[in-house]
Amino acid sequence: MKNSLRRLSLSIALLACASIAQAQTKGVQLSAGMHLIQAEVAATEAQREQGLMYREKMEANAGMLFVFGNPSTQCMWMKNTPLPLSVAFIDASGKIVNIEDMQPHTLDSHCSTKTVPVRYALEMHLGWFKQKNIKPGMSIGNLPAAR
Repeated sequence: MKNSLRRLSLSIALLACASIAQAQTKGVQLSAGMHLIQAEVAATEAQREQGLMYREKMEANAGMLFVFGNPSTQCMWMKNTPLPLSVAFIDASGKIVNIEDMQPHTLDSHCSTKTVPVRYALEMHLGWFKQKNIKPGMSIGNLPAAR
């Protein structure tokens, strides 16, 4: 009986963990002008550290939104990331501060401007923002609140 209860408790705990992980990876739908973005959310330190490392492919209008607790200067790099990406650094009000292009598997730092603190970074396929004519000063809608 004890072993059955233990197994049942373990099963319930594993299902709860799986549900939490699935909810975190579902992400949010953001808007950039008339364009919709399906973004995974990286809100914890572990999620931000993992980012898009080791990803071989990503849907055309998909990306990853990094959510930082306090607005500040943020930097990104491409260690172990095979996809070429562009990153938009976004302030707490949702306004794009600057956009940087990043090449795969590099350790170069790509940072937000030091003059405006950012709360978010949105990584998309390389050139996505340029192709959609999305520039600094424009807003990203439906951003989640920082934790």
